[in-house]
Amino acid sequence: MVDNSFLLGLFGGASTATSSGSSAPTAARKKVQPTAPWSAGAKVPDQSASLRAALAGRRVINEGTTQLDLPGASNDYKKLFALYQGLETLRGLTARAGVRGISGSEQALLAKRFEAGIAEVSAYLDANRLEGVRLTQGVSQSTSKTTAGVARDSTKVITAGIHEGGLTDAVAAFQGDVAFNISVTSLSGQTSTIALDLAELGAAPRTLEAVVNYANDKLAAAGVETRLGYTPIASPTKVVTYGSAKVTLPDGPARYSLTLNGSSTETVAFAAARTADAVYVVQSAGKDGVHELLKFQSDGGSADAPTGPRLGETNWVEGRVSQTGLDKGLETVRASATGADGSLWVVADVDAGTANQPIKGRQDVALQKYDSSGRLLFTRALGAADSASGYALAVDANGRVAVAGSVTGALVPGEAGADARLADSFVTVFDADGLEQWSQRRGATAADEATSVAFGNNGQVFVGGRSQSAIPGAGALGGWDGYVQTFTETAAVTANTPPTITATASQFGTGSDDGVQALTVDGSNLYTAGVEDGRAVLRRFSLDTNGVATLAQTRDLGFIAGEIAGIAVSGGRVIVTGQTGNEALDAGTVTRAHSGGTDVFIASLGSDLVASTADRLTFHGSAGEDSAADVKVHAGKVWITGVSDRDRAAKPEDPTQGYLARLDPTTGAIEYSRSWSGKDLQATPRTLAIAAGGASVLDRLGLPTGPIAQSDSKLLTAATSLRAGDRFTVTPADGRRGTVVTIDARDTLQTLQDKITRASGRTLKVTLLSEGAFAADSPAAVNSSGGGVQRLSITAVEGRGAILKAGEPGRDALAGLGLSPGFIGKTSGTDTLKTFGLNLARNLRFDSDPASIKAADEAVELAIKSVKDAYDALKPKSKTAAIAGPAPAYQASQIANYQAALARLTG
Repeated sequence: MVDNSFLLGLFGGASTATSSGSSAPTAARKKVQPTAPWSAGAKVPDQSASLRAALAGRRVINEGTTQLDLPGASNDYKKLFALYQGLETLRGLTARAGVRGISGSEQALLAKRFEAGIAEVSAYLDANRLEGVRLTQGVSQSTSKTTAGVARDSTKVITAGIHEGGLTDAVAAFQGDVAFNISVTSLSGQTSTIALDLAELGAAPRTLEAVVNYANDKLAAAGVETRLGYTPIASPTKVVTYGSAKVTLPDGPARYSLTLNGSSTETVAFAAARTADAVYVVQSAGKDGVHELLKFQSDGGSADAPTGPRLGETNWVEGRVSQTGLDKGLETVRASATGADGSLWVVADVDAGTANQPIKGRQDVALQKYDSSGRLLFTRALGAADSASGYALAVDANGRVAVAGSVTGALVPGEAGADARLADSFVTVFDADGLEQWSQRRGATAADEATSVAFGNNGQVFVGGRSQSAIPGAGALGGWDGYVQTFTETAAVTANTPPTITATASQFGTGSDDGVQALTVDGSNLYTAGVEDGRAVLRRFSLDTNGVATLAQTRDLGFIAGEIAGIAVSGGRVIVTGQTGNEALDAGTVTRAHSGGTDVFIASLGSDLVASTADRLTFHGSAGEDSAADVKVHAGKVWITGVSDRDRAAKPEDPTQGYLARLDPTTGAIEYSRSWSGKDLQATPRTLAIAAGGASVLDRLGLPTGPIAQSDSKLLTAATSLRAGDRFTVTPADGRRGTVVTIDARDTLQTLQDKITRASGRTLKVTLLSEGAFAADSPAAVNSSGGGVQRLSITAVEGRGAILKAGEPGRDALAGLGLSPGFIGKTSGTDTLKTFGLNLARNLRFDSDPASIKAADEAVELAIKSVKDAYDALKPKSKTAAIAGPAPAYQASQIANYQAALARLTG
């Protein structure tokens, strides 16, 4: 092969040949971007010095320390590099926070400075706009849709499964004495009551078609539009593995549910003449801790006892009417109570929100209402901006509901308490439809929490709890103190203004740790039960007309080695329950001895709390560990649920057995007792509630007692976790000034749709979408309404778009809507700026737990990557001039000579 590189050199060509022995210098590449601080060999600030400066309170972002090594470079680089250095400092804080063994005070300082640094990054991004790329604190997307969904009205209700088999087969649930009434009320107020008694079918088989036709003939004769029906339930596909092969099993027998096909002009209610008391137990079951609602029928009453499980139910125990899975979004259920209408209220903590109701912070409180069949009617989120826990629940005779607990950070938008990092007590009152009436946050300067709540006879609300410093209006005693607060409501001036709430407080205890674990109100007396310096202590307060509590009597039951579960007044007796390892509690004559380990105790005492020979103490349990998860007193008898006979050395994953018992507090007699297992052999009851006359033949049919709810509030403050005053900003991408969108108390999806459209200067198109309506054979339709939900979808108009910016911490509406902050519109192309989202939450923070530190570190790391990507996008594109036209004469001559030389060399 001939090396012709010398010829190429002579004639201006370029050689592709290489020479192992040559080391000719290459031309220096022209610098087109300043050296990035993350480049190899770049001079960067000392990380430890940056960390010390941040801990000293200095700013994490400082353009003055950023130097560019390319004259004339865009100022965008300086802003990017300053932002990068600030983010690296935040990573230094998370790295230090993750070191084992650092003190609590240093950990708190690191968290505080990180939070301040995130706020500084937010302010910097708001104030500095880049020219060559678009940088947003949120995400970059072409379309955004709210994950928050508002339920649509629906006149169709689908019950739990009622029949397995053919349509010509007799339905087991229809056998026996099946008689009930359907009441249909028109818009004019006229009510028609239709009596159904399947005995009227005579000897004919009670099939689905036969019973539905019988009921509909009766309804038609009454001149109403409502009808009953049935619908198939789709069987889930079952796949099993044999070796390496997967085999799909054939579907089992057909399954069906009843349906109520109502009318928008009619209200429907069900009632049965033969009833019994119903007992609801909410439990967690299985290793994954799913929550279930178990409904039991008490003995007594006139209703026929259940004879077996309903379709698809497991771990049946005698007396159980139904088993319903609760919302998967519930993390910890702590309290439940029934209303006068037979409904069940449940309060729980959620840390990710439910399917259609995202939360704004790390954890929130959810209040849920179920009808007697276990159908979820609605969920109300408290709307805490950071974290909240619900500990207590009460329902009054008018259907009002009070929820009490603790909240960290803002509850009312913009009000985070004396210390945004410490928990304060709160109480919120809702009406029977779940609409918030008022909320009060009356916390101490140190941490405090409300652990119990009750309504008074005059509508006042009483809250008990504990505090580490003085509750407003009271004085501290040392350690944790117990307290009682009274909230009195003054009627609002107009229908659109909230009522005025006044509060009084009493604080008590020892110099050690004390608290109120339960309270109840009986006329002009308020009773509390709690653990004070390790002892079970009862207190009686007299109440004046303003609800001011004055201590009247104290009763010390001795060292408890356990905790209080509840207190109630029934038949002139104060009944206190809990769990204890002390077999010698000072609470009167023992009717049943302690069994060893930890037992449940029931003490029946005089209403004046003065020791008497009539006092009685009953222990209930086994040789193992027994718990009293919840207790209710009904008709003078004590109902208790919890875990029974657990080995003291048992591990969390070991089997647990739930129990339900009713005892006579005077004699100690056990009148009713059930125990059961659960999924994965784990059943852990959490709460207990009783509904007088709440069980009947309707349970067999999956139908509720009372009116059928067909609609729910469309207000965003009810249907989502938003609170009035939450807000966000919409800024058109063309540089026009941003507009703040504030949530009002009367806002709906429709009004918000208009607000966003106008705030964007019509650069965004906001559409109301309807989705999620259940198909007739959908498994998700079981025990539900079929209306689905509505959401908002946001897209750019003609590629223009806008930026959604979250409200400040404590007032962010985007989180409650399930919208990501950031840019909505075209994110790349020759006719638009490339957009990069840091996806860095404005309220990002960490606590002392490793998981939150890791999450914060990973979030900052991803933001740093976006900064680097933006730097790469700023790099100028290389341009090569195109050559056109004939070659110059000198160049044509050179090419001819070159070609001739090549011809001679190659022969």
